[in-house]
Amino acid sequence: MKLKDKRVLITGGASGIGKIMARLMLEKNAQVVLWDINQPNLDATLMELSKLGSIVGYQVDVSNINQIKQSAKQVKEEVGKINVLINNAGIVVGKYFHQHSTKDITNTMDINANAPMYITAEFLNDMLEDNIGHICNIASSAGLIGNPKMSVYAASKWSLVGWSESLRLEMVQLGKNVQVTTVMPYYINTGMFDGVQSKIPIQDPEKAAQKIVKAIENNTQRLTIPGFIFRFTRLGQALMPNRIFDWFAGKVLGIYDTMENFKGRN
Repeated sequence: MKLKDKRVLITGGASGIGKIMARLMLEKNAQVVLWDINQPNLDATLMELSKLGSIVGYQVDVSNINQIKQSAKQVKEEVGKINVLINNAGIVVGKYFHQHSTKDITNTMDINANAPMYITAEFLNDMLEDNIGHICNIASSAGLIGNPKMSVYAASKWSLVGWSESLRLEMVQLGKNVQVTTVMPYYINTGMFDGVQSKIPIQDPEKAAQKIVKAIENNTQRLTIPGFIFRFTRLGQALMPNRIFDWFAGKVLGIYDTMENFKGRN
């Protein structure tokens, strides 16, 4: 999809890779709409990026379905139909499952798993009517492999991957020119996973954002960052007995210890 003059909505767009993607979209002459819960970050991002092109922002709590509906209506009235939707907002708690509160579980599932579906439902019918559009869902490599201290986060991302892939197939079956990209990155150095220690390199946010934007332009169906993650997990889980896969992922690659010193973003 050519991004010039397209209207792009990015959730969680005031920081991290959301903010970087917003800048990259503006550099490609797209019109950008940001949703973020953090008003000070949103104001600062709008001030910084407004010199690059057309960008507006809305304070939205994507765990609140009423705010999603109201903000979507406002965007359509004030900006117009959205052509590219990037479901990027996400949270992680980083505890063993028995340490999670009910609120931890509910918030994680609401923001990471439910919100992308609710938000997409607000904009998809316009894309179907115009027979053009792109939905990009930022999931995680945790949507492919379980990990200690990430149980609820992994559950939310497995949910997102399954829904995103199913939505893509539905668009194909319906013969619609609405593309769906499912992104499954390894840890990205944005602050969200501060304290994580990994043998596999933690990903650079600028490079990750560039790859995601390129995937949207190329209508890529599935993007893992780095690329070997998908092949390793799928092939390894298919060919190795569970205890061998756990040994290789846990002891050789050290994946199962990555959250040991997790701090996260304040």
